[in-house]
Amino acid sequence: MFRTLVALLMRLAAVQIAVQGGGAVGSLPWRQGSLPCTRGFSQEEYSVAVDEELREGQALLTVRFADCGLGDRVLLEVVDVEDFRLDEDGTVYARHAFRLADRKSALVVRARDLETKEDWKTHVYLLLRNDGKRETTEHKLIKQVNASSAAVTQQVREIVFPWHSLVVGDDGSLRRVKRDWVIPPINVPENSRGQFPEELVRIRSDRDKNSLLRYSVTGPGADQSPTGIFIINPISGQLSVTKPLDREHISNFHLRAHAVDLNGNQIENPIDIVINVIDMNDNRPEFTHTIYNGSVPEGSKPGSFVMTVTSLDKDDPKTANGMLRYKIISQNPENPSSNMFTINNKTGGIITVAAGLDREVCVLSVNVYQCFMIVCSQYRLSILYAVTWACTLLSSFFQKVPQYTLIIQATDMEGNPTYGLSNTATAIIRITDVNDNPPEFTADKFYGEVQENRVNVIVANLTVTDKDQPHSAAWSTVYRITAGDPTGRFSIPTDLTTNEGLVTVVKPIDYEVSRSFVLTVLAENEVSLARGIHLPRQSTATVSVRITDVNESPEFSPNPKVIKLEEGLPGGSLLTTFTAQDPDRYMQQNIRYAKVFDPANWLKIDPVNGRISTIAVLDRESPYVKNNLYNITFMATDNGIPPASGTGTLQMYLLDINDNAPRVFPPEVEMCEKPEPNTINITASDPDLTPNAGPFAFELAKRPADARRNWTLTRLNGEYAQIRLRIGFLESGIYEVPIIITDSGNLPMSNTSYLQVKVCQCDHHGDCVDMERIIAAGLGTGAIIAILICIIILLVMVLFFVMWMKRRDKERQAKQLLIDPEDDVRDNILKYDEEGGGEEDQDYDLSQLQQPDALETEMVKVGIRRMDERPLHQDHIYPLRSAAPHPGDIGDFIHEGLKAADNDPTAPPYDSLLVFDYEGSGSTAGSLSSLHSSSSGGDQDYDYLSDWGPRFRKLADLYGGGDN
Repeated sequence: MFRTLVALLMRLAAVQIAVQGGGAVGSLPWRQGSLPCTRGFSQEEYSVAVDEELREGQALLTVRFADCGLGDRVLLEVVDVEDFRLDEDGTVYARHAFRLADRKSALVVRARDLETKEDWKTHVYLLLRNDGKRETTEHKLIKQVNASSAAVTQQVREIVFPWHSLVVGDDGSLRRVKRDWVIPPINVPENSRGQFPEELVRIRSDRDKNSLLRYSVTGPGADQSPTGIFIINPISGQLSVTKPLDREHISNFHLRAHAVDLNGNQIENPIDIVINVIDMNDNRPEFTHTIYNGSVPEGSKPGSFVMTVTSLDKDDPKTANGMLRYKIISQNPENPSSNMFTINNKTGGIITVAAGLDREVCVLSVNVYQCFMIVCSQYRLSILYAVTWACTLLSSFFQKVPQYTLIIQATDMEGNPTYGLSNTATAIIRITDVNDNPPEFTADKFYGEVQENRVNVIVANLTVTDKDQPHSAAWSTVYRITAGDPTGRFSIPTDLTTNEGLVTVVKPIDYEVSRSFVLTVLAENEVSLARGIHLPRQSTATVSVRITDVNESPEFSPNPKVIKLEEGLPGGSLLTTFTAQDPDRYMQQNIRYAKVFDPANWLKIDPVNGRISTIAVLDRESPYVKNNLYNITFMATDNGIPPASGTGTLQMYLLDINDNAPRVFPPEVEMCEKPEPNTINITASDPDLTPNAGPFAFELAKRPADARRNWTLTRLNGEYAQIRLRIGFLESGIYEVPIIITDSGNLPMSNTSYLQVKVCQCDHHGDCVDMERIIAAGLGTGAIIAILICIIILLVMVLFFVMWMKRRDKERQAKQLLIDPEDDVRDNILKYDEEGGGEEDQDYDLSQLQQPDALETEMVKVGIRRMDERPLHQDHIYPLRSAAPHPGDIGDFIHEGLKAADNDPTAPPYDSLLVFDYEGSGSTAGSLSSLHSSSSGGDQDYDYLSDWGPRFRKLADLYGGGDN
């Protein structure tokens, strides 16, 4: 009974340890007392025996998962969902019928926490019921693991926890002393193809003899990422690796082993286990670039460095697996030698090993050369003929070598071709150009021609050949004139595209002085030639330039020409002769002269001999004279074909004479009515120069007499005088004070100038008031006329406006009705503004007339007058009619209107229709006179109405014609 209980406790402890380790992996927390609840599968592996043929829906087994009361958060699922399904209670079913031999014999069941995303896995192995004759690989692994749990073979290394001993102290107490040593690392080769799990080492404590212990490991590879690589049997302490390792991913693992009792109490201190992954040659060398580009100057000596290629190997560089060696597999082209370069097999540095790197030299390929020798030997050609034939017919087979292409190979295992892995890359070596070919002229002599006096004209194009790389500094040519141009009239810039020299004229060339030039030109490159290369004779050429004669313009000499003379010369005075010379000495030509610019029109020139004379008086004070100088431009024209002309300038320096009298300055001044102070300083202005100007003499004129009575003049110095008001008050206005001013010329000149003094009212600052200033300033005649015209236009506009208003009032009054406002009747009779044929053609429905019951007496109603009515007088007042007693008594209303019309002295002598829409205070209609008018109309003659047309004939019959 006791043994059964102990076995049961050991099984529970083993299950608990497996659950906590997540499948025998992980740290095992310990504490005093009972073990805590840990979620996980009850077993890390399940195995079940089944038939080879599985039916659809067949139950295989049930997996148990301890969820610690959080079952609603844990989801159980089968990883392989094609063949199996998992019920909620953990039962695994076959999803459909299939043969187990054709499918996987193992499946994975996973539990996943939906909130924390934590997951657990267990493996289920399916074993066939065939008496043990067929075993799957997984079954064998299980048997191996179980066998290792029972007994560990002698071949597996065993690691024992350091033991502790008890030592008695000085005070009689006991203490434990740890016995430590360094655990040597465990070496595991990478990419192992053995059966997994693969046993590595057994971890054991010497205390397991006295009590049951449980083992676990922690660290990266166990319970930390990447998890599940290493597992340990919690009972036997067997440490195994579950899958192949990759040293290039992780080169070593640091694990810590733990030993606890069944209660989780730590029995031994953790020990560190280092697992080194042994490197295998499983990675090829990889070049950092697929194509390497380098360069080397042509003509480089052997041993010149070119470039370095680099290859990397992920294997351990401390072993042969990562030790690389380089070599050159091929070179293209193989000219002039097949081994122009070599490579350092360890560093990858490429250097030159042969001379002859020349990018401009044409090289005959080896194949063509061999073919050439075969042909020569077969046909027994002589050496001279063979060379001639080769130069003429095989010239197309010659090629330049601007670059070389190398195939570089890198091999690990220190270059062992049998066991090492290799890779290749391409190295392109460009032969850079150096200036080893000087420019050579294509001809010894060049010719050109240019007209005289032309500049910036290209005379000749110099062409050269240079075998160096085009458009490089070693190819670009600089042209220099070494002889034949002492005055620097030519330059030779270079055409950057064609490398030609452009002989250009930069200074005018006179045909009469030089008719030709012979230039010596040297061609050089922009950079110096390489060492040992010298300029050949072909780098020098001569250029012959011929100058052609053209008709040149006449030239005045000197230009400008300056003459001095006094102003005031009268017209017709001869000044000077201004002629031009023709530079064409070899042409007989005549020159004629003309004036081009003379702003004051003072001079003329003889067209034949160039004599210049005056046609007006010269005045130094003219606005055209600047700083005493007056400029005139003349033109000389020859009779060549085509004619040529040139201009010259004559500058006249005019000397001053006393020909201008002085004037008072300023000409206008201001003064207050009661000046304080009452003095004004004045001076004089004289356009003449000293000594024909100041000092001046100032004097008041004797007339008018009131000038000296009101003013006094005091000379302050030779330039200024002071005018003073004699009286203490002067009325506002403009006063002209005559002042006689005399200059100091050799023949003095005097002039009486009038000083305008504007007297105005001033404020307390002594300044004129603005309004008074305007009054004192006065207005000119033009301003006064303009103001009068504006006033007249304004009055005319006002007059027209008044007339228009009066006419408007008359028309408004004429529209008033003849009835009293109290008898006003609205919108009852329509008016069409046209004459009718009398009362017979006016068919009105008088029953529609209405009279308002009451009207306000102050309201004035306005009617509409017909166009054929006589206009009303504004001052006439129509007799007022009383309102009808009743709106329906239209007869009384009409009789009242008839009475008013008969009594109207302004009514026209013709019948007209009254307008009754707005009854006014009178009526001009006379058509109601037939309704028993109270006044007799016998004293009036109405026969003239017959002359007014058929419309008034009815009226003539009613009122005219005697008793009838």
